[in-house]
Formats: sequence, structure tokens, C-alpha cells
Amino acid sequence: MDVEQQVRVAVAELGMDHEMLPCDPDLADTAAFCEHYGYDLDRSANTIVVASKRPPGHYAACVVLANTRLDVNKTVRNLMDVRKLSFAPADVTAEVTGMIMGGVTPFALPDEVPIYVDAAVMERDWVILGGGSRSLKIKISPEALLVVGGQAITGLANRIPET
Repeated sequence: MDVEQQVRVAVAELGMDHEMLPCDPDLADTAAFCEHYGYDLDRSANTIVVASKRPPGHYAACVVLANTRLDVNKTVRNLMDVRKLSFAPADVTAEVTGMIMGGVTPFALPDEVPIYVDAAVMERDWVILGGGSRSLKIKISPEALLVVGGQAITGLANRIPET
């Protein structure tokens, strides 16, 4: 079973209302998706994989609203209790999650990858998340993120100032 099918099964097993949204893989990046399909950035959440450098080999998936910036150097580093942390490169993200950038989702992640969710995501009644591939998005209640083991964290991300 490919990763997108694994995600579909994992979401269906939650028993929660959701909508699978097919999308053009060329429009899977958040800004392009939102603009083309008519969704606001504050309704779209990115799942960002981070990787520790010191000590190496620790990973986490962080879910933040698209109009915010992940606080990787303070909040996430402290949560993971590591000295040095960075955004995982595309090849590491694929190796750890089985998913490629533009489709990474908290659903169907390996059990050993913790999921941290910015508290602002939890304030929405629904969000759009990746669907495991660049050709699928999922519209679902953020409560689903807690059901799959996510931890809501205040201050995980900071709002990007509007210019």
C-alpha cells in the first residue's frame, strides 16, 4: 500500500468528518494551493519535519498554520531536548516519513515521530493538511491531530508579520 493510501486508511479509521481534496501536484505547496483553490492561509496547516544535529537521529513533525513560522531554535529544540536542531532536508523527510514535501501529514507517521501542534491550529474548527502525497490534501478538525498523538503547544510558531 502506498503512503497516500495509508493516509486515507488512517484518516478513515479516525471516524471523524473529513474531506479528501485532490489537487494538482504542481500546486501542492501551501501558498500556491491556497491561492488556486481559494483557501485562506490561516486555514492551512503545514507539517514540518525537524531533525536534530546534536545529538543526531531525533525527529519530530510540527504542525503550524501557514501564516506562522515554526520556532525551531527555541521551543522545538527545548521540546526535543537537543542542543542543535534544523529543518529536515527533503531526502531526510522522505526517509523518516515516507512522504515528500508538499504532502507531509501527521496521519500515518511512524510511531516514533512525535507530533507537536501549535496551539493556534487548535483554535480553528477545520484546517487543510497534506494528504501523504502532492496530489491530495485533507480538510479535517484539528482535534484529529490530538487523536493521532499530537501535543498542542503554545508558542510553537510565531505569526509572520504582514508586509
